[in-house]
Amino acid sequence: MKLANLTWPKIASLPRETVILFPVAALEQHGHHMPTFTDSLLAGEIVRRLEEEPRFEHNVLFAPLQWLGNSDHHLDFPGTLSAPPRVYLDLLAASVENFLRHGFKRFLFLNGHGGNDVPGKQVVFELRQKHRDLEGLLLLFATYWNLAPDAKKANPDLVQDQMGHACEWETSMMLRIRPELVVGEVNQLETVPFGNSFEPATRGWTMIDRSVPGHIGSPEQATADKGERLLNHFTAGAAKLLDRVLAWDGQSWEG
Repeated sequence: MKLANLTWPKIASLPRETVILFPVAALEQHGHHMPTFTDSLLAGEIVRRLEEEPRFEHNVLFAPLQWLGNSDHHLDFPGTLSAPPRVYLDLLAASVENFLRHGFKRFLFLNGHGGNDVPGKQVVFELRQKHRDLEGLLLLFATYWNLAPDAKKANPDLVQDQMGHACEWETSMMLRIRPELVVGEVNQLETVPFGNSFEPATRGWTMIDRSVPGHIGSPEQATADKGERLLNHFTAGAAKLLDRVLAWDGQSWEG
């Protein structure tokens, strides 16, 4: 069910165990060869595939994709639009609060942008503390590629073993769904290594610290065939999480 297509009486009549799914992504630079809307286009495609799954037709309410993300680390590149971290936290929290006041209790943020990960996790943490006495409340934040972390194992021809930025994986998926938006001779691009900066510590960084052209990874290895397989793989991972949310008994820690 698409939230944007329903009347308020229809929404009011839904069982309160209905899962409210908020897709979140970004509008930010993606190197010399990819459009600024890449993250939102890819997240939107995965959500579209989930919406077509018959088993989610009547028990998952899909909110419109929130394209404004936390992208401050890309602001050195023109075209990036960003909600600063605290603003972004408040934006996501308010989305949940709007549904909480009407009795809904199962929420999933499905994320398509790495920069949203830290504030998104903070949102679900803060909301649970605020509503600590509300029984049956489930607050989840998940980034789609982390829901199927064995992409490399399932597709041995992939060069990368993790998601980068405007990389082999993202470029492949864009070549599959919107090839006309991928600019230039991708196979002429050069790899920008992921690197290992002070791991296992977490370092504060901006994209210009890591990449002059704005991509990280190996976009020159991208193909549309890889893109279709990745989209299928990531959609399956997200669907498995939705199945777990729907099957949750409303009380247990396990899910």
